[in-house]
Amino acid sequence: MSGPDGEAPLAFHVMAKPTGARCNLDCAYCFYREKERLYPESTLRMSDEVMEEFIRQTIAGHAVPEVTFAWQGGEPTLMGLPFFRRAVAVQKKYAKPRTRIENTFQTNGILLDDDWCRFFHDNRFLVGLSLDGPRDLHDVHRRDRQGRGTFDRVLKAARLLRKHHVEFNILCAVNRTNADHPLEVYRFFRDELGAPYIQFIPIVEQEDGGKTVTDRSVRPEQWGRFLTTIFDEWIRRDVGRMFLLNFDWALAGWLGMAGAVCVFAPTCGLGVALEHNGDLYSCDHFVGPDHLLGNILTTPLAELVASEQQRRFGAAKRETLPRQCRECRFLSVCNGECPRNRFVGAPDGEAGLNYLCEGYKAFFSHADRPMRMMAGLLRQGRPADGVMPMLAAKVGRNEPCPCGSGLKYKKCCGKMAVSSPA
Repeated sequence: MSGPDGEAPLAFHVMAKPTGARCNLDCAYCFYREKERLYPESTLRMSDEVMEEFIRQTIAGHAVPEVTFAWQGGEPTLMGLPFFRRAVAVQKKYAKPRTRIENTFQTNGILLDDDWCRFFHDNRFLVGLSLDGPRDLHDVHRRDRQGRGTFDRVLKAARLLRKHHVEFNILCAVNRTNADHPLEVYRFFRDELGAPYIQFIPIVEQEDGGKTVTDRSVRPEQWGRFLTTIFDEWIRRDVGRMFLLNFDWALAGWLGMAGAVCVFAPTCGLGVALEHNGDLYSCDHFVGPDHLLGNILTTPLAELVASEQQRRFGAAKRETLPRQCRECRFLSVCNGECPRNRFVGAPDGEAGLNYLCEGYKAFFSHADRPMRMMAGLLRQGRPADGVMPMLAAKVGRNEPCPCGSGLKYKKCCGKMAVSSPA
């Protein structure tokens, strides 16, 4: 959300990394571990001075009543619980009248205990827990510094979060191994873990100077098949009770509101990354000297977010789209996805096509009809789960619509199924 040209944005999102890249695990696909080299002499611990300035400036820089603080890493629990108790106290100190403060916290779960979970519950933190599926899939890449699998410890963390009624979601990294087992992964989260909120993140790692990807990276066709297979199960039985953020974000595009998450927004630039020492970078995936905006101890946070350097970075997402993207029927849904993945050549030789394009296009094509139907329901003020009986019913166009509206199918949901995207 941004203000008029030349003015500071009305709101922005900062991913704060109080421990920098420091972590107690050694996950094979972690792209952030290498960032430790940016600060070779540092303890990689955020000082109370930086923490207070971050909170004060974030609240001051928002012209909307809701302010979210996102704590990530590395592994943020390595800061210790007292740091976050102080952070919450500082938030209360600087909160404006009628300001709603929210906190999100991404963790591997290894250090969670009853004290952590009570704190999360009492302060209404939304916790993201990293888990890649059942044991045999999770432990392939998510191991500790001694090379041991972490599944049992993460499962214990999930049970602790449930015990203390902490709101949490699952962050599942989709790699070349678990991508071949979409239903096993999904049903584990749904049936065994009882976790209704899931986000799938594709692992894409470049090597050889960006010419190839690692053998851990999900292949484009795998990614499309993974999403499509889970979507087919979800759309027929789980809409309204399982919340898969990837599908929610895509549906926003069919509603004409693409941008519910930065990767599908037309431009970027309002999601920055804050390092432990106050250095601010253009994006979590672009932490490096070329994308250093400045330090919040010397230049106000809102000023850095509104800087010309950051505006150019954000606009480049739209301005560098190859023709294949600009002419794609799903442009309004996808917008080229994340710039970090746009490193392959299009069939006509133009650079900048998204590595995952083939997979996304397969998924969007497959999901198009039910997405249109859900979008139509929502525009009528009706719940999206009405799509399930619509898909289950095999009705003629002149028969009563199974949604219960009293109209003929061709005048109701049948019309939604063939309507154009927003």
